[in-house]
Amino acid sequence: MKTPFRFLLGCLAALLTMSATASAQKIVIKGSDTLGAKLVPILAEEFKAKHPGVSFEIAAEGSSTGIAAIIDGTADIGMSSRNAKPTEMSAASAKGVDMTEHIVAYDGLAVIVNADSPLSNLRKRHVEQIFTGAVTDWAAVGANPGPISVYTRNTSSGTYSDFKALAMRKRDYARSSQKMAGNEQIASEVAGNSNGIGYVGLAYASAPGVKVVTIDGHLPEAASVNSGDYPYARPTFYYTNGKPTGIVAEFLAFTVSPEGQKIAAQVGFVPLAN
Repeated sequence: MKTPFRFLLGCLAALLTMSATASAQKIVIKGSDTLGAKLVPILAEEFKAKHPGVSFEIAAEGSSTGIAAIIDGTADIGMSSRNAKPTEMSAASAKGVDMTEHIVAYDGLAVIVNADSPLSNLRKRHVEQIFTGAVTDWAAVGANPGPISVYTRNTSSGTYSDFKALAMRKRDYARSSQKMAGNEQIASEVAGNSNGIGYVGLAYASAPGVKVVTIDGHLPEAASVNSGDYPYARPTFYYTNGKPTGIVAEFLAFTVSPEGQKIAAQVGFVPLAN
């Protein structure tokens, strides 16, 4: 008995659908704005060019959200600009999650002021005084008189807590400080306010309308970050549940490869030593 032509067509369509489903893979990445607003999307596009069947879902809403996504199993990779906290590690362990850390690049937190500000350098103690609210007028640090407007990241940001630890001895931010969702928002606010000051990752330090001040004479650049001369430097991370496998492992390997690190350097990060 001859096989009906329509039946053969149906089998062929089913096979093609199964093949397409098998080759289509999605990597879900959540977390840090510092990594996720620029660097990771560029890495993803380059990776997709070599792996046409792969797609990405990237949500850059702060380091805390990335770590939480690994704990609750809603992401393959959690981006973070800070180390996971002991409480987060405990929460992961309680759920059977093996919170695994991967350093993907280094960053410096650049202190930025309005481009028209006469200020070019700050002492570390001045930075602490400004961001804690102990100093509220620019005249106290040698600039033109005027009330200081402080811009910070919001509390879900790893950069918020890193700057607090690196620059403020973990003291609280000034009550008058204004919390922003991302690096770009801080740069935009400082660019529009002649009395503004904030901090951003290196990838955002060249935003229009702002300038980077030196800290005790040191700029946040690769040489001073690597040497330890720049005081506000930190690693950035991917977190996974255990050792990644498959396409996720390939993307991690691409990120830390010479090609991936070249992209990181072009975006503004300090690359790993390959």
